[in-house]
Amino acid sequence: MSKVYFTPINSYSNTKEINSASKKLIEKIQNQEKILDFRKNTPLKVHFGEDKNNTFIEPKNFIEIIKYLKKNKSKTFYIETNVLYKGRRTIKKDHLKLAKEHAFTQIPIVIADGNTGENYKEIDITKHKTKHFTKCKIGKKIAEQKQMIVLAHFKGHILAGFGGAIKQLSMGCASRGGKLAMHAQSKPILNPIKCKKCHTCEKNCSVNACIIDTLIPYIDYSKCIGCAKCIAVCPFGAVQVNWISTLPKEFREKLAEYALATQQNKKIIYINFLLNITK
Repeated sequence: MSKVYFTPINSYSNTKEINSASKKLIEKIQNQEKILDFRKNTPLKVHFGEDKNNTFIEPKNFIEIIKYLKKNKSKTFYIETNVLYKGRRTIKKDHLKLAKEHAFTQIPIVIADGNTGENYKEIDITKHKTKHFTKCKIGKKIAEQKQMIVLAHFKGHILAGFGGAIKQLSMGCASRGGKLAMHAQSKPILNPIKCKKCHTCEKNCSVNACIIDTLIPYIDYSKCIGCAKCIAVCPFGAVQVNWISTLPKEFREKLAEYALATQQNKKIIYINFLLNITK
């Protein structure tokens, strides 16, 4: 059983105190459990915050952690994956721009699943006899890491119950196809009313599952592999997640399985920030 440490902070505005506490926690865990190998990369798994949102953990709170890693000669960088839904975190170039606007500039940024979520590695979890998945699609650059520090924002979530370290591992580290598999029944839906027959999804589909030149455009599920790239590239929002098919209990079970896949064969230190929580 891993040890859990807690440090009380009475206000999110106490940046200096938050930094000090984070550094002390990292040092204590590392001194007692020797989790990190400073000769290897130590990426910081973070969430860059949504556009026009201010209830995320700002990078000014990670300064002492970054200094600690640099002092110990470990190469560090922020690491994150693109989101499933439409927005400024859907495609790599927009995601990077938003991250920099939110002041994530202290160290390099790596988007682990490529430009539109197409770069992933399937992690086999068959030996664990899981309920929903035997393989999980994890962002390639995350799957390749031997260790990480997961910096998670603990908060309420309408489907997950709570977000935090587990959701950072599962939804936060999955490729677009993996996110879709957790959220729905692994296949996107095409709204023919919104579709303008621009053929963007068709041109970007690696298995020719987007059928556009027909009276009613649709996705051929006999071909679709659930990569969800069509959701990212559609300029009219015609391709969407089938949210109705997402069941809360099943969703939480799938999150747990993806978290298992992400942390498999990795050394990880987790820090949850119970601060700046949306009311």
